Amino acid sequence: MTLSTLLWLCTTAYALHVIEEFVLDWRNWARNVLGLPVEWPAFYVTNAAVAVLGVTAAMIAPELPAVALGLPALMLINATFFHVLPVIRFGGRFSPGLISAVLLFYPLGIASYVAAAPGWGGALLSVLLGAAIMAWPIVMLKLSLLPYFRQDR
Repeated sequence: MTLSTLLWLCTTAYALHVIEEFVLDWRNWARNVLGLPVEWPAFYVTNAAVAVLGVTAAMIAPELPAVALGLPALMLINATFFHVLPVIRFGGRFSPGLISAVLLFYPLGIASYVAAAPGWGGALLSVLLGAAIMAWPIVMLKLSLLPYFRQDR
């Protein structure tokens, strides 16, 4: 299977992940467990951006595979640090998104790296890109709480 095809499947997996998180109330879990001041509109916008990222990754995969692997890197980071590890850390408390993270993100993310065979440099670039993409909405949420960035005054 080509990297491009796998990235289309990753994009579909992310859509299923978003549905799971929404239906199982990720917002309240993130607020109560992780202490993130997230609201549903931010969830919607962030996940719409991930959909665009998925389409972009699938389209650029033949020319820029290491950059395209930013999506599977994001998925693996999300699965590990925002679903699996919090379940372990918080004594088994379920994390909305855990099911799709384990059943879809890990297999598709790993398969994408195997298909691309990016080498160490490409793998490192993709992981740094995935981590930056994962961090961006969290940084924006934190910045939005600072007086300088508040627009409601």
